[in-house]
Amino acid sequence: MAEFWGVLAAAASSAFGGTSIGATRYLVAYLDPLAIGSFRFGIGCLLLAPIALISGQRWPERRDWLQTAGLGLLFFAVFPVLFNASLIYTTSARGALALSTLPLLTLVVGALLGSEALTARKTVGVLTAMAGVGFALLSGLGQAPPMAWLGDLLMIAAAFCMALYGIWSKPVIRRCGPIPFTAVAMAIGALMLIAVSALRGSFAAVAQFGWQQWSAAVYLGAFGAALTFYLWAFALERASPTRVAVTVTVNPVTASLVGALMLNEPIGWNLVVGIIVVGAGIWLATTDGARGLPSSRCSAT
Repeated sequence: MAEFWGVLAAAASSAFGGTSIGATRYLVAYLDPLAIGSFRFGIGCLLLAPIALISGQRWPERRDWLQTAGLGLLFFAVFPVLFNASLIYTTSARGALALSTLPLLTLVVGALLGSEALTARKTVGVLTAMAGVGFALLSGLGQAPPMAWLGDLLMIAAAFCMALYGIWSKPVIRRCGPIPFTAVAMAIGALMLIAVSALRGSFAAVAQFGWQQWSAAVYLGAFGAALTFYLWAFALERASPTRVAVTVTVNPVTASLVGALMLNEPIGWNLVVGIIVVGAGIWLATTDGARGLPSSRCSAT
């Protein structure tokens, strides 16, 4: 039952993540990737910190400080720069589909690190989802922006960062609460982004912001950071990294809808087929039987 709630939380997180792709795609026309990340995780940290203080959950222990700091820089500094930069070149739907390589990357990295056992059904499910991603991206390249391939590659690199975070953070999350851990890691990443953005003068463009740009920035902080990554940490505490990661393929659905409704981005038949195949892959991977697997509560320790 705990794993069910973990997968459900991860799916909700991925749905909000898809809408965040649309909001980021809108903001990259006004703000550089570093400054967007600063707003997203700076606001997110401010919202999570009070909740972490009153939650009564344990904070990262001294032995976990260095690992928490490293994970914060990886996921809340490097990841958002790659993520935001990718959306300069590609569309919301394509970016979301490229991010959906996360399950395959998590499966491979987890197997290499010995953190999670593989099963035939889980492997077939992830490969099915990836086939849907590949079909949608490659078959739609002719209608994509000129440099879409670069955006796709940057998003895959962001997914690799996310895969490492999902595997390496799980043991720390188990030793402390998901809210304090996420708040601390997010604060470290946000401070780095804010410092670099200030040195580069990235915040100068904010002077030209209207209510639309401010609304997108606040949405990214409240829903795209605070809620999305709390739900992700909640999921990692209860479910295996691959089962959590495979839900990121929900991203293309919400990203495509936001891109079409708010940014007038086209949704081609290839994207629709790709999303359907991805959904089938999610079902296969997340309904894998538990027999023969180590318990997901201890598979990453």
